Amino acid sequence: MNVVLITGMLGAGKTISLRVFEDIGYYVIDNMPPSLIRPFISLAKESGKQQDTAFVIDMRAESYFSEMKEAIEYLRSSKDFTFSILYIDADDETLITRYKTSRRRHSLMKGSESMQATIRRERALLEPFKDMADYYIDTSATTEAQFREKIRSIFEGAESIARRFIVNVVSFGFKYTLPRDADIVFDVRFAPNPFYIEELKHTNGLNPDTAAYVLDKEETRRFLKMAFDMISYLLPFYEKEGKSQLVIAVGCTGGKHRSVAIAERLGQMLSGKDVYVAVSHRDIDKDNK
Repeated sequence: MNVVLITGMLGAGKTISLRVFEDIGYYVIDNMPPSLIRPFISLAKESGKQQDTAFVIDMRAESYFSEMKEAIEYLRSSKDFTFSILYIDADDETLITRYKTSRRRHSLMKGSESMQATIRRERALLEPFKDMADYYIDTSATTEAQFREKIRSIFEGAESIARRFIVNVVSFGFKYTLPRDADIVFDVRFAPNPFYIEELKHTNGLNPDTAAYVLDKEETRRFLKMAFDMISYLLPFYEKEGKSQLVIAVGCTGGKHRSVAIAERLGQMLSGKDVYVAVSHRDIDKDNK
């Protein structure tokens, strides 16, 4: 039985995550008081119906947070199921834009308090749980489809959720900002750029000819070997420190050619029985001019 606690900033995407967990077979409970989590799991155990379960708890239930640490301690200590915390985040500007677009009022807003001040207060309250999280996803610059795929890459399938170390390799364009959830960032703007080759300009790094143009160069091959050696060396230490997920960001100017080809190859090199590797391309469909 897998138990996941989903928390994070209001407006960051927990409603979408709820639907994804339902799609992959989880029983999802939205905003259950933390004090009821332990009795619920005990009843499920006694009934023999131990379905994978996800609890969504956020700052709509501010009064519950005094009970959260006790609930997390119980969930962490139990030997009856695998437990993890997923924290979903977005930057302040993105959250404000989403609220304005939806014309919704932030549920924690007090009196004449500004949206910015409310979000900052919420972020401060959630900081301890962000630090406890096993998995962190920033949705500021991701599409809904990319967000859904990230959740699936972590939680879909018993093998991946059973504390198997996950490596997420994501390509991006520096012109669209760095991924905020990145643990390691590689700048691959040193590699030969297909953008300046007329027949490759309008392709991307998934195209075999474009990938070959980037990957067949000596400087790229040497970089990939050094990056692989470094990551392979570091992985056991990340695991030893209790980390469950490593996000490796590979960036070029626009996130369409060099970073895509190199992220794909690095993902292939890292794939193996000891880690689960997911490769995604954040900016591949953006119009790079």
